[in-house]
Amino acid sequence: MRRLAIPLLCILISSTALAQVGELRSNLAVGFNGGYNLSKVDFSPTIKQNLQPGLSGGLTLRYTSEKYFALICAAQFEVNFAQRGWNELIDDGTGNTYSRTTNYIEIPFFAHLGWGQEERGLQFFINAGPQLGLYLKHNNEEHYGFSEEHPWDESSRPNNITAQYGKEVENSLEYGITGGAGMELKTGIGNFIIEGRYFFGLSDMFGNSKADPFGRSANTTITAKISYLIDVTR
Repeated sequence: MRRLAIPLLCILISSTALAQVGELRSNLAVGFNGGYNLSKVDFSPTIKQNLQPGLSGGLTLRYTSEKYFALICAAQFEVNFAQRGWNELIDDGTGNTYSRTTNYIEIPFFAHLGWGQEERGLQFFINAGPQLGLYLKHNNEEHYGFSEEHPWDESSRPNNITAQYGKEVENSLEYGITGGAGMELKTGIGNFIIEGRYFFGLSDMFGNSKADPFGRSANTTITAKISYLIDVTR
């Protein structure tokens, strides 16, 4: 997956940059976004998980450069706060639970391609591009199922995988690819957007050398997002 993702991403970015042959536009829109994340961490060896909920939100800037036939081409940039993490599915009969929320600043760079009404009305779009992230902290949001009947017990975990418990994030810089689709309602008082996204991490939060317990520990996130943009120039 990693070997295919980077060449495909390069092709997408280069083709968007070189295809400046349509009707020129110069539309700058700025605004804000908010959303709800459902995350997992892709571990190797595998750890069974449920989706971990979290919030995201931040600022959005979009520059529309041209219209090529029916295709509206733009570049979009965001700076967001995002909560990721994982929620383990522990089914060993101990009653233990474990989840962690990790906080990031994420910076996606999108090629934004739209179809539909350009000024007033409904427009459908897709976004795709690279994303960088900077780990902040996990706020000690670790939850254990301690009780007299079921005390904390790591002895029966599948494959004896327990190195993740309390382990600090070792790689603060995250990178990956993200994409999504949605629709935008353009009105006289601004642009209202709903969108679904998927982020696939290409970097690992923990060390991945032969001496480390995990060969892979990358974030994957599904996001439902709403945004509001105002056209600054047209």
